[in-house]
Amino acid sequence: MSDDALVIFTPSGKRGRVPVGTPVLTAARKLGVDLDSVCGGRGICSKCQITPSYGEFPKHGVTVSESALSEWNAVEERYDRIRGLKEGRRLGCQAKVMGDVVIDVPPESQVHRQVIRKSATARAITMDPAVRLYYVEVQEPDMHEPTGDFQRLSAALAAQWQIEGVEADMPILRRLQPTLRKGEWKITVAVHRDHKGRARIVDFWPGFHDAPLLGLAIDLGSTTIAAHLCDLTDGRVLVSSGLMNPQIRFGEDLMSRVSYAMMNQGGDQEMTTAVRVALNGLAEAIATEAGVSPTQIVEAVFVCNPVMHHLLLGIDPVELGQAPFALATSESVSIAATDIQLTTLNPGARVYVLPCIAGHVGADAAAVALSEEPYKSEDLALIVDVGTNAEILLGNKTRVLACSSPTGPAFEGAQISSGQRAAPGAIERVEIDPANKEPRFKVIGCDLWSDDPGFAAATAATGVTGICGSGIIEAVAEMRMAGLLDPSGLIGSAELAGSPRCEPQGRTHAYLLHDGTEDGGPRILVTQGDIRAIQLAKSALYAGARLLMDEIGVDTVDRVILAGAFGAHISPKHAMVLGMIPDCPLDKVTSAGNAAGTGARIALCNVGARAGIEDQVRQIHKVETAIEPRFQEHFVAANAIPHATAPFPELEKVVTLPEVSFNVGGSGAEAGGRRRRRG
Repeated sequence: MSDDALVIFTPSGKRGRVPVGTPVLTAARKLGVDLDSVCGGRGICSKCQITPSYGEFPKHGVTVSESALSEWNAVEERYDRIRGLKEGRRLGCQAKVMGDVVIDVPPESQVHRQVIRKSATARAITMDPAVRLYYVEVQEPDMHEPTGDFQRLSAALAAQWQIEGVEADMPILRRLQPTLRKGEWKITVAVHRDHKGRARIVDFWPGFHDAPLLGLAIDLGSTTIAAHLCDLTDGRVLVSSGLMNPQIRFGEDLMSRVSYAMMNQGGDQEMTTAVRVALNGLAEAIATEAGVSPTQIVEAVFVCNPVMHHLLLGIDPVELGQAPFALATSESVSIAATDIQLTTLNPGARVYVLPCIAGHVGADAAAVALSEEPYKSEDLALIVDVGTNAEILLGNKTRVLACSSPTGPAFEGAQISSGQRAAPGAIERVEIDPANKEPRFKVIGCDLWSDDPGFAAATAATGVTGICGSGIIEAVAEMRMAGLLDPSGLIGSAELAGSPRCEPQGRTHAYLLHDGTEDGGPRILVTQGDIRAIQLAKSALYAGARLLMDEIGVDTVDRVILAGAFGAHISPKHAMVLGMIPDCPLDKVTSAGNAAGTGARIALCNVGARAGIEDQVRQIHKVETAIEPRFQEHFVAANAIPHATAPFPELEKVVTLPEVSFNVGGSGAEAGGRRRRRG
C-alpha cells in the first residue's frame, strides 16, 4: 500500500487509492469521477482542468503536501503560455498523483455539469447530450493487415473511448479517407449515442477540433413554432426565436387541417412541405442571430401534438380525424434530419421526436410531463398547457391522467377582432377601474402603463397595434370584475354598464379599450364576438380539467400549473375569474412558461431523460374527451364567467364579482350591484 496514494475528489466526495504516478484523469475515471476530456488525455483539449488543494484537511483525514502532484510539464507550460490557465489550475491528463491529495473538479470541467432553469421553481438540467466530440488516433493502413479506414476508426473509438459498434452513413464514408490523411491519422469525431446504446458518426474533422456543438429544441405548435438554440457543452440557450406556423393558411385548428388533408388530394404533403420549409428558414435565421454556422447544429429535438407530429414526419393525419384516433406510431422517433428534409443543419444531424401519449395527446404533453414531473408530486397537481389544442395533466406520484381539449386559437390572439401574436406593441396586461370603468394597459416592449407619463413617447416606435392572448384574457376578466360584463358573457350597453366606452355594434355592444385616433393606430375594442371566442376556449379548457378530476374522484386540486407560451403572463386571479381553471388557492397557481419547450430542452441536453419519459408515457392514462358524454355537460356549465354551478370559494376570498345581468329586461339597477374587492 506504500506505493498507493489517497485521492479525494470534490465536490463529488469520491475517494480511493491509486498507484503513485497515476495521471489525475486516469484516477478520476477509475473512481467514477465526472471529469471531462475530448482528447482522451493527450493534453490537447484542456477540458480536464482541476484545482489541487494543499494543507491540513481534518474533514478528510489527510495532509496534502506541495509535492502531492508532479511538477508542471512542457505540455502544461505550453498551454498556459498560449491560452492561459487560471491561477492554481492543472491539466488532469498531465498532472500525476505523487501523494495523498484533495482535488476539486470545477463546474466547467464536469461532463454532466448542471444548468439551472428558472421558472415556477428553479430546476437543474444535468448535461448529458447525445452528441459529443471524441479525439482519436487511428492506426495507419498496413498491407500486411488489410482493413478499411472506417474499420480502423471504429477500432480506435472502441479502444480509446469504449464506443462499440459505431455506424456511419454513406456521406460520412465518402469524406473519411481524405480527412484521415489530412489529419495525419488524427481525427476528432462527433458521435451520436442514443439512449438505447446505438452509436453513429455525425461528423468529423482532421486533427483536434474543439468548436462547440449545437442543438435545437423545437416546440412545433399548431399556431406558433418556438425554437431554442442550445450549446450542447453547457446547455446555455444561445438564442430563442419563433414564427407563425405557415400551416395556418390550411386551417387555424387541428381538425380543420385534418379536414384539408381529407378533402384535398396531396393536402397532407402540402402542409408537410410548408412546415419543413419554415423549419429550415427558422434554423438558418436562429444560427445567423447567434453568429454561428447552421452546420454546427448536430441534433434537433421536437415536441408537438399528434397532428403536427404526423405532418412533420410526412404521415397523412387522416386517421387522427376519426375514432378511434389511431396514431401511426406512439413511440419516440429517432431519424436523420435529412429524412425530413432539414437540410439547413449539419448534413449528419439527427432528429429525436418525443413519444406521443395517445391519439389527441402528443409529444408536447410528454414534454410538459418531463418538465413538470407530476409523477413525482406528493400532492395533486393540475398542469394546463394552454394553446390551440390544450394538453391537460392531472396526478401525483400514484397516478397521472392526461387529456386534450380543442380550445382553438383564441388564447393566442387569433379569432379576436384586434388580436395579434405576442410582439412589440401588442397589449399584454389590462386593468379596468371598477369605479369609473376606465382602462389602462401595458404593451409588449414597454414597462410603463398607458396612463403613466411618458407612455406615448416610449411606444412611439411600435405604437399600440392590437391585443395578444394574455391581453384578451385579462381584458375579459377585468370587464367581468368591473361590471361591464355579466356572468353569461354579455357586454352591457353604455347606460346599463355605466360607461360610454360600451359602444353599440348592431344588436350587441363592444368595449373600447384604446382609441387609436390620438396616436394614429387602430381602435382596439373587445367585441361580443371576442367574448364568445374566449368563452368557448375557456369552457373547453375547464371541461377537460373537470373530466380528469371526475376520473380521479375529486372536486378540488392542490395546485395548478399554467404552461404555454403565454402562461407566464397570465395572473392566476384573471385565469380564475374567467373560469379557465378550477378553483384553487391563488398562491398555489403558478406558471411554468413554455413547459413543452423546456421539456424539449431537457431531452436535448440529457439523453437519459429520453428513456425516462418514454417509460413514464406508457404509465400515463389517457382520457378521451371526444367520446366522453360528461365533457359536453361540463362545457355548457363552464360557459358562464366564471362558472354556472361550481363554487369558487378561494376566488371569493380575494374578489367579489358584481351581480349584473344585461339580458333583455335587465335594468340599470342590476348594473350597480356588489363590487369585487381588489386582490
